[in-house]
Amino acid sequence: MFPIRDHNPSARTPYVTHALILLNVAMFLITMPWAGGQVGLWHRLALYPVAIAHGEWLWGLATHMFLHAGILHLAGNMLFLWVFGDNLEDQMGGLGFLVFYLACGLAAAGAQIAAVPMDDIPMVGASGAIAGVMGGYLLMFPRARVDVIAIIIVIIRRFTIPAWVLLLAWFGIQLLASASMVDDGVAYVAHAAGFLAGIVLAVPVFLRRGGPGFWRRTHGRPPHAPTYAPSRIPWVRR
Repeated sequence: MFPIRDHNPSARTPYVTHALILLNVAMFLITMPWAGGQVGLWHRLALYPVAIAHGEWLWGLATHMFLHAGILHLAGNMLFLWVFGDNLEDQMGGLGFLVFYLACGLAAAGAQIAAVPMDDIPMVGASGAIAGVMGGYLLMFPRARVDVIAIIIVIIRRFTIPAWVLLLAWFGIQLLASASMVDDGVAYVAHAAGFLAGIVLAVPVFLRRGGPGFWRRTHGRPPHAPTYAPSRIPWVRR
């Protein structure tokens, strides 16, 4: 189950969100051998918890956020950033959002290192930072409507749900996987920590908007009309 858009258009162009997406795509192409990139650079810029624990290769704390292990890994992360990032950038401003994004990524990486300090498996991906974006979005717009595509084997359905349902379900999956210590190569601890960091780091913006008063005014929805132009394609029964 993944989002394809939210009913929460931003008031201004999210330049930082777009730049982050472009940078991630560019780094993917630079480091993927099938695209003519250098896989050695990928290994050099990845995050190794054991190296950080020994005070080495510290740049990996930042550079790992812009590397990905495959097309699906990249596409999934960029989709979530595209859907949820623009609205937080709208509320925080470009520079504020960039600092928020990087801080969430660092918090996620720190939690993963604390969980497995002697792990020598490379950690890559923007998931921790984007989890923070999702946490911040949950705080600011819990009842924004999100269009979701659900794929169950060969059945594909599109439906609309409140953001809090999607985001809390995603967070719950990360917690369950972390508690059960699933070994499938996914940094669930980093995801959960990034999500919580996003909620905490978005609190100052939430308070500047009025805190609980902001929720009372908006009822947890976007503070503007969330409508989209109706499709010109008529509905046809099967």
